[in-house]
Amino acid sequence: MKEIVVISGKGGTGKTSVTAAFAALARNTVFADCDVDAADLHLILQPEIQQRNQFRGRDKARIIPEKCSDCGICLEHCRFDAIESEPQYHIDPISCEGCGVCQYLCPEEAVEMTPSISGEWYLSKTRFGPMVHAKLGIAEENSGKLVALVRMQAKLLAENRSSDYILIDGAPGVGCPVISCITGADYALVVTEPTVSGVHDMKRICELTKYFKIPTTICINKWDLHPETSQQIEKTADDMGVSVIGKIGYDRAFDKAQRQGLSIVEYGDGGAKEVLERIWNKIQHL
Repeated sequence: MKEIVVISGKGGTGKTSVTAAFAALARNTVFADCDVDAADLHLILQPEIQQRNQFRGRDKARIIPEKCSDCGICLEHCRFDAIESEPQYHIDPISCEGCGVCQYLCPEEAVEMTPSISGEWYLSKTRFGPMVHAKLGIAEENSGKLVALVRMQAKLLAENRSSDYILIDGAPGVGCPVISCITGADYALVVTEPTVSGVHDMKRICELTKYFKIPTTICINKWDLHPETSQQIEKTADDMGVSVIGKIGYDRAFDKAQRQGLSIVEYGDGGAKEVLERIWNKIQHL
């Protein structure tokens, strides 16, 4: 079983469109949407939820009114301005970061840490195969922990089904959710675009995968919008010892396919479809 993660140094490069195309081409594969902060792979794969589960994030503080003496120590030391004194001392659960300082300092032991429901994760079926995905609640944290949970469930499902691949739509950027996406993966495909920020962020994500010793290649999406920058990406990749596995030209068929809830592979013939088929064939033989 091979775990393949599709990532990008920044949002908006076409990462999810590429992942959806691979989903249409893959066989005996479990899919995982690990972009839990802004999941959108479901818009194309249209999963039918079979199992719904709560995700518990970090504990949050709660003041027990009958024990509170209104001393104000918690209010004074809360760095996140999560504690209010009117009409009585209470903690705003949205502002609370769960650091526990208020509980530690309270002389009356009037603060307790309680588990909070931060989101949901799902086991679903799609027209291409099973999918694990999640939704983080508004203003909730611990997306890296939720990503790890989604990956773990996808791996268990793949093992039970004797799947050949786990295909992951990763989070953008280089932060905690991305690290949680790539740690221990067998292969990473970085989707970038020919823009100044695309070059910069592609370099950062490749440095990250190199640090974690993840075999990596690059796909340049919409390369023909600025060929000179695409050449710069290829040179930068070569300097870093990373190969460019394919270049996808700008194609309005992506937008048309998405409006119909389809991947580019399902929508029809064309240059982008052929390039993605070649890239997927190469990935399978890496």
